[in-house]
Amino acid sequence: MLTAFSLVSYVSRMNISIAQQYMTAELGLTDIQLGQVFSAFMWGYALFQVPAGIWGDRRGPRFVLSASALSWGIATVLTGLVPGQLVKGATAALVSLLVIRFLLGVGEAATYPVAARTVSNWIPIREHAFSNAIVIAGATAGSAFTPPLVANLMKHLGWRESFYLTSLLSFAIALIWWWKARDKPEQHTGVSAHELALIMAGRPAGAAAHAPSWQTLLKTRNVLFLCLSYFFDSYVMFIFVFWLFKYLVEVRKFSVVGGGWATSLPFVTASVMVPLLGYASDRLSARFGTLPGRRVIAMSCLAGAGLLLFIGAGAEEAWIAVAAISLSVGFINGTEGPYWSTAIDLAGLNAGASGGLMNMAGNLGGVACTSIVPVLVHFFGWQAALASGTGGAIIGAGVWLFIRPEAR
Repeated sequence: MLTAFSLVSYVSRMNISIAQQYMTAELGLTDIQLGQVFSAFMWGYALFQVPAGIWGDRRGPRFVLSASALSWGIATVLTGLVPGQLVKGATAALVSLLVIRFLLGVGEAATYPVAARTVSNWIPIREHAFSNAIVIAGATAGSAFTPPLVANLMKHLGWRESFYLTSLLSFAIALIWWWKARDKPEQHTGVSAHELALIMAGRPAGAAAHAPSWQTLLKTRNVLFLCLSYFFDSYVMFIFVFWLFKYLVEVRKFSVVGGGWATSLPFVTASVMVPLLGYASDRLSARFGTLPGRRVIAMSCLAGAGLLLFIGAGAEEAWIAVAAISLSVGFINGTEGPYWSTAIDLAGLNAGASGGLMNMAGNLGGVACTSIVPVLVHFFGWQAALASGTGGAIIGAGVWLFIRPEAR
């Protein structure tokens, strides 16, 4: 169910990056204004990561994730309904989209911090990286699922209808989660005493008493470096989430529907690579130590993503570019298991707050991406915009060297 939450959250945030191909012309928006709309989502998403994580720690994942998904569905309906229909004119359309997408970001802020708290509650420590990777695989599956879905809905029904129909996924997962989920395994009638013992195995005695507060996390050296690295990691990832479809249609000359399918291929690749890399991280951690095992996967993935993005940007053949970009997307998403499991390890029972801090930093990287990329494209072209992603990946890899087992 957490994986389904992850999938639906990406459908809700990514649908506009496909629908924009038609909606910007109808609403009279420029690419830079579209970047501002994307940034509005990222601001709402980033600023409410820590509050949402704390809310999940205190109120429990069952209620918080149900309420969050319900808000996604409402915001998605309003994205299709308000601009150009309930409000008229380009300026009114822009303002309404800025507000609605900001509120969507606020609603989605709980997704990964509270999912991390749920993993912390329900999954044995030895399986944290793989479990977080499976959750992130939902995001890559959603990113693969959204472009062809929205492109076809948009072509046959219209861009507004693509929002109305995709909103149904949010309402459905909210109801299913409320019906089936419980905050802790001991609250679920289907969990036996033996199963509960397996879940709790390896947890340090007195963990609850010694869990750091979220305020303490702000002063923790390792947490701050983890957040800094995730800022650059997310800058790269959001190039693909928000701008890949536009790049393939405008630069690589795919049709709208063809661009939808081509945009999905990198995320299909990532859906396969992410769980495998999460599993590898757990195995390396068991052999060489938790942090070294996660660091080697994260750094390798970041370096590979940066190199392949550079190769893809420079390729002459469109499908060579798609192949290189597909592997780049797979590697950049493959870092998620190491990042999220490390955030859990550093925070104990405040895993929601820790995940919120890290994801806030990551989504500030998304704000930077949605603001910087259209400006780079306008003044220097797509080659420079994609090169900024290569630079971000290299910096993000280097920061992992400052995250050390003995540091506080």
